Amino acid sequence: MSAVTTSPARCGVDVILPCLDEAEALPWVLGRIPPGWRALVVDNGSGDGSPEVARDLGATVVHEPRRGFGAACHAGLTAASAEIVCFCDCDGSLDPSLLVPFVDEIRSGAADLVLGRRRPHGRGAWPVHARAGNLALARLVRRRTGLRLRDLGPMRAARREPLLGLGLTDRRSGYPLQMVVRAADAGWRIAEHDVPYLPRTGASKVTGTWRGTWQAVRDMSRTLAEPVADAGRPR
Repeated sequence: MSAVTTSPARCGVDVILPCLDEAEALPWVLGRIPPGWRALVVDNGSGDGSPEVARDLGATVVHEPRRGFGAACHAGLTAASAEIVCFCDCDGSLDPSLLVPFVDEIRSGAADLVLGRRRPHGRGAWPVHARAGNLALARLVRRRTGLRLRDLGPMRAARREPLLGLGLTDRRSGYPLQMVVRAADAGWRIAEHDVPYLPRTGASKVTGTWRGTWQAVRDMSRTLAEPVADAGRPR
């Protein structure tokens, strides 16, 4: 199985895949990248050969030595050159082929940011404590922004330049939430669509434990305390 990729100038879509020890999941994930899109695997210090596996499968590998989900995501955003960028976990829990309608919605101008609402499929796909933490944060986001979101998951699509214009600063677990909050503050049109959430391959680095979930919630709570950002709406 190989990833089908092409130059960003031709496809206009880069898929950013933050990666930490995901060698086992990479063949499936990269094999699901839509034809003509470019996979950017951002290695965050893997020790299992993930960069080599990704490169052999046709992905572009970006190295980010600073540990943190946000650090990896932002390194990918900085390295991307396509007009539209997508984000997706690299652990086999989310199918990147489902990003196609997300990109279509961005291209058509119907939305500025499209998020995937995770719907668990299979036993153990989403631990109860992680789900509870996510629900609590979604409610806080509603109070802060008025958005009636039901998930703050990592699967999403938007235009690259406006994302950079949001001035995202979180480099830990709060990065996805900061993106949503700052986009809402800037008046972006934000859409949410259901996506199946599968049992991940290997052990979770963030929300697989109570401690990891608590750290993620703490990181995200700091983001909610930020003052309203002064960023412009995509044009």
